[in-house]
Parts: sequence; structure tokens; C-alpha cells
Amino acid sequence: QVQLVESGGGLVQAGGSLRLSCAASGNLFNINTMGWYRQAPGKQRELVAIKSDSGSTNYANSVKGRFTISRDNNKNTVYLQMNSLKPEDTAVYYCAATTTYSRNYWGQGTRVTVSS
Repeated sequence: QVQLVESGGGLVQAGGSLRLSCAASGNLFNINTMGWYRQAPGKQRELVAIKSDSGSTNYANSVKGRFTISRDNNKNTVYLQMNSLKPEDTAVYYCAATTTYSRNYWGQGTRVTVSS
């Protein structure tokens, strides 16, 4: 089992910044990808950014150039630095970890609200 605990959400004005953190614990041996998804009210959950063990990253087009994902493997933590936030970034952000067997683990989510 893998446990993921997010932190860092909150309320911010448009143009501001937030940094999300996700600490992973448990059986991390087979985890190869960690990242962030989000779900806005009335919408489906969508990928925001993921980063593999090899260092490759994938970002949603809507966040490219504004968000940066990073991993500290020593601390088993993944971060999402969010700059130039927009009201449309308002959502619950979920940390995710994927194993080499394509099993997904999810955190409980942290809410990000961007006011205009």
C-alpha cells in the first residue's frame, strides 16, 4: 500500500503563486511516476503534471510555462509550483502515484481557489 498526503492548497488572488507538496509513504518500491491531477466543480479529473523516475515530465497545455513539477526522491515527496494562477485553475488537486504495474494511488486532495 502507498499513502499520499497533500498540503499547500488555499486561497490566492489571480496572478499569485502556491506550492503544493505530496509526501508518499508505505511500499514505494514499484512507484515509477508521481504527479498531480485536478478536478474542478462539474468537470472530470484531469492531468496537471506528472514526472517519472527517469525525469521525464508531462504537463497539461493549460499549465505549461506556469506550473513546475519536481520530485525529491530522498524525501519521497513531489511538489507542484504554481505561478501566475488564474481563476480557471480553481479545483481540488490530487496527488497520484503509479506503479510499474499501472496501479494508481491517490491522495485525499487539497483545494486551490483562485479569486479574480
